[in-house]
Amino acid sequence: MEITPYYDKQITCIHCKSNFNTTKIRKSTVKIVTSDTDFKSNYYSVNPTLYNVFVCEHCGLAFTEDFSNYFPPGTQESLQRRICDHWTKHSFNGERSLNQAIQAYQLAIICGEIKKEKHVVLAGLALRTAWLYREQEKFDWEMRFLESARDEYIECYLHGDYRGTPMTEIRVLYLIGELSRRINDEETAIKHFSKVIEKQRTTNETRIIQMTKDIWQEMRGSNNKEIS
Repeated sequence: MEITPYYDKQITCIHCKSNFNTTKIRKSTVKIVTSDTDFKSNYYSVNPTLYNVFVCEHCGLAFTEDFSNYFPPGTQESLQRRICDHWTKHSFNGERSLNQAIQAYQLAIICGEIKKEKHVVLAGLALRTAWLYREQEKFDWEMRFLESARDEYIECYLHGDYRGTPMTEIRVLYLIGELSRRINDEETAIKHFSKVIEKQRTTNETRIIQMTKDIWQEMRGSNNKEIS
C-alpha cells in the first residue's frame, strides 16, 4: 500500500488561539532533483514549499513556524481590524495548488508586516513567493518578489535580526548578492559577493564561498577576473 505524502497537523492560532488543521508533507516522500542558485529546491513530485504557511480558518491570520508568539503593542488590534474583521471563514487545509499557496504566502506577508515580524522572516516569505511564481513562469511577478526579498535581507543584515535563526551572516550576504544579480542590480550584487569572499578564511560554509566564486566568474564574463 502506497503511503500518501500528505498528513494533517493540528495548529493553534497564535492570534485567536483557536485550533485548526493544516496539511503537511511527510519528509520521507520529499525528493529534491535540483537546486537553483537562490536556494530554491526543485522537487520530483510534491513541493513542500506550498504548505509552509498556516492559515487560520477562524480569524484569517496567516503565519509560519518562524513567526514569533510575541505581538508588539497594538499589533493584535491592527490585525483584528485589518484582517480578521474582514475574514470569511474558510479552510486552506488539503492539497494546495500554486495559486492557493501564493495566496497563503501573500496573506502571510501582510500579516507579518502588520505584526512587525523580523526582516529575516519577511524576506523568507517574499523569496518563497518568488519561487512559486517561477514555477508558474510569471517572470514579472517573480522579479517583484525577488526584489522585495532582497530589500528585506538588506534590512535583516543591517539590523542583525538573522541572529538566533538558521540563517547566518554569510548566507544573508550571499542572498543579497544573488537576488540583486537576478534583478539586474549588478552594483549591489558585486558589493555583497565581495563581502562573502572576504569571509572565506573565517567561515566553514565552503559551499557558499564556491557558489559565490562561480557566480562572480559568470558575471565577469570575458574579463575573467580571478578570485583567490
